[in-house]
Amino acid sequence: MSKITVLAEGQITLSDAIVVVLVEPADMPSTVVIHWPAAPTVCDPKRFSSTGDAAVRVFASAVVRLAQVRRDRRL
Repeated sequence: MSKITVLAEGQITLSDAIVVVLVEPADMPSTVVIHWPAAPTVCDPKRFSSTGDAAVRVFASAVVRLAQVRRDRRL
């Protein structure tokens, strides 16, 4: 059975969110899975920079959380 840890999640537009999870199967190497919206994300060109910023914040949070998970498991 796989252990799944949500590393980060967040809205990138008013209607779209992304979720980053760590999947640790018992019999395979661990992987990071990024769940994107089912349909393409659409945004006004004027809001593109804020959409990109939001996505980067989610990924940055996931990197920090993964580092914490690794640190905690070494103890």
